[in-house]
Amino acid sequence: MQIIFLQVGKTSKSYIAEGIADFSNRIKNYVKFDNKVVVLPKNKMGFTPELKKKEEAKLIKAQLEKSDFLVLLDENGKSLRSLKFADWIQHHLNISTKRIVFVVGGAYGFDAEILALSHMKLSLSTMTFSHQLIRIIFLEQLYRSFTILRNEKYHNE
Repeated sequence: MQIIFLQVGKTSKSYIAEGIADFSNRIKNYVKFDNKVVVLPKNKMGFTPELKKKEEAKLIKAQLEKSDFLVLLDENGKSLRSLKFADWIQHHLNISTKRIVFVVGGAYGFDAEILALSHMKLSLSTMTFSHQLIRIIFLEQLYRSFTILRNEKYHNE
């Protein structure tokens, strides 16, 4: 199985970029893993929120393969405890899912077209986080799920 973490927009804060790099390297010890970033061209940065979402949708779709299991990180998505998320990962390992693509959208969320393509929406909290900060929060949870599956000392439950 391969996991793709697709992010809309560059990470502007160095402490977030360092955290992303750290957890990405840890995750690579467990599964084939790749970070991908898609960025709107500068000439489209002044678009309205709706037009930005449509343009971001084109960039996201260009990264997808037909067989991908698409998971959107969305505040209105399904909420899972860490142990249940680890079980969910294990299920996809068991059924030989080829690629899971987790996507963090831009500041305005996802276009309806991407929402319709998704197989799952996953919420990490009922609180709203910046689309940049949620990147490190999600990667920590993904790393945590693999340590749970391997019975490693990281998760204390």
